[in-house]
Amino acid sequence: MSWLRRLFGHKPELNAAQTAALAAYRELPEIADTVPLAGLRFVVADVETTGLNPMSDKLISIGAVMVENGIIRLGSGFQTVLRQPRASASANILIHGIDGTTQCTGTDPATALLEFFAYSAKAPIVGFHSGFDRVMIERAANTALGCTPSSTWLDLDYLAPALFAPPKTAAPLGLDQWLQRFGIENQARHNALADALATAQLLQVVLAQATAGGASTLADLTRLEQDQRWLRQIA
Repeated sequence: MSWLRRLFGHKPELNAAQTAALAAYRELPEIADTVPLAGLRFVVADVETTGLNPMSDKLISIGAVMVENGIIRLGSGFQTVLRQPRASASANILIHGIDGTTQCTGTDPATALLEFFAYSAKAPIVGFHSGFDRVMIERAANTALGCTPSSTWLDLDYLAPALFAPPKTAAPLGLDQWLQRFGIENQARHNALADALATAQLLQVVLAQATAGGASTLADLTRLEQDQRWLRQIA
C-alpha cells in the first residue's frame, strides 16, 4: 500500500468536526468575476513562514482583514499560528517574532486552515507579492486538508503600478515604498495581521482609483493585474 500512497498521495485524515467544516466550505457559492466592486468583500491576507523558499519552507502564521465596499471592517481581523513540529531557526524568529513555544503549541494545521477557509468564505484574496502567500497557503492546505482555497487571488504589486505611475526606477516599488507614498503606517512590520492591515489600506487606495477609472467588477481588477504582469514581462 505504501507505493500506492506515494503514487496517488496520502489523503489527510480529518476528524468529524474538520470534515464537516470542509464540507460546509465546499458548499459555499463561488464568487463570479462579474460581481460589482461596490459591496464586494475582499480578504487581505499576509503570512509568516520559516523562510523565503515557497517550495520548501513552512507556513507559520496567517493574518487577514476584511475590506467591504472599500471600507476596512474594523474588528474583523483574523490571525492564527499553525502548530509546528519544531520551532524555526532563531534568525527567523527575530524577523516575525513568533517564539518557539508559540510555534510548537499553535493550532492544529488542519483546524487553523479550515478557520481561514471559513473566514475567507471564497472571497477574493488580496496581498502584496500574493503569489508567495498563495503558494504557502495552498501547500499547507494540500498537506493538511487535501484541497486549496477556492478564491480569486489579486496582487497589489501589479495593481498599484497599473493605477499609479511609479517613479522611474530600475525595480518595481516594494510594499514599504507604496505605503510610504500614501502615508500608510505599519505598526508592526513582519507581523502577519499588522502587515495585512497596512496592505488593506493600500487596497482601499487602489480600489478608489480603479473605480474612478471605470473599473466596476472583479473581472476589471483581474484584467488590470494581468495587463500589468504582461507589461512587466516585456519591459
